[in-house]
Amino acid sequence: MRVAFFGTPLWAVPVLEALARHHQVVLVVTQPDKPQGRGLKPAPSPVARYAETHGLPVLKPSRLKGNREFLEAFKEAAPEVAVTAAYGKVLPREVLEVPPHGFLNLHPSLLPKYRGPAPVQWALIRGEEETGVSIMKTEEGLDTGPIYAQWRTKIAPEEDAVALSERLRDKGVELLLEVLEDLPHLTPTPQEGEASYAPLLTKEEGRVRFGESAQAIFNRHRGVQPWPGSHFLHGDRRVKVLRMRPEPGEGLPGMVQAVDREGVVVGTGEGLIRLLEVQPEGKRPMPAADWARGYGVRPGTKLD
Repeated sequence: MRVAFFGTPLWAVPVLEALARHHQVVLVVTQPDKPQGRGLKPAPSPVARYAETHGLPVLKPSRLKGNREFLEAFKEAAPEVAVTAAYGKVLPREVLEVPPHGFLNLHPSLLPKYRGPAPVQWALIRGEEETGVSIMKTEEGLDTGPIYAQWRTKIAPEEDAVALSERLRDKGVELLLEVLEDLPHLTPTPQEGEASYAPLLTKEEGRVRFGESAQAIFNRHRGVQPWPGSHFLHGDRRVKVLRMRPEPGEGLPGMVQAVDREGVVVGTGEGLIRLLEVQPEGKRPMPAADWARGYGVRPGTKLD
């Protein structure tokens, strides 16, 4: 089929790659170049880099609604269908109506649960044991369209947002190709069940909440990878947590219970959390035990 692709981050590149292998990608639409690196020079998105490297036509509109120039170029490309994967902009009706078979969205959740831009992260933070990926027909609403295909999977106990989102993406690519193969003959079914929303993460979502249970702290840690990552305060200094694990036991929330070769054991609202690897502000990553020795952290030290 003649396919247009809308996507932006590195996560979306394998989706575009698969479409380019199996169909004719007539247009790639991605976010405008953004300042990156120390020099803050404008740099193309990963999707734009892939498209430009492989000779695919690329457009980088700053807005879609009311953008006549973009709309005309999109119509001229004449896609039969369009696919979105982590594009990052709401699609207006005049854009949605261009392809005869509409837009398909690869969304890594079991819609209608976790509509929005961060479904994998919030599924982990909220301690879900199961999740999945949906191939949806895009409507004007936020991830409200009917479903063409869905796949369920258990979440592994230590799986983080990076690993889980890639696993869901890869299965989603398989589903997407199957749907496209038979699209003219398929009818999507309306979403069923209680809807929930997964907003973008903020830096504060990475703050370790020692008053929560050790398992909830670990779930949040898995969900905030790679950004914003987990952190706490030691005095007035911010310390990132790179690796941690929950353990049985009791202790006051935020109070260091023990320091040993393996790490730093801290009390929580229920159970204990062992800090294994940390990164103090302005320093390199280090074993938590080394950090404790170097910064005077001992049983009775309070972490916030």
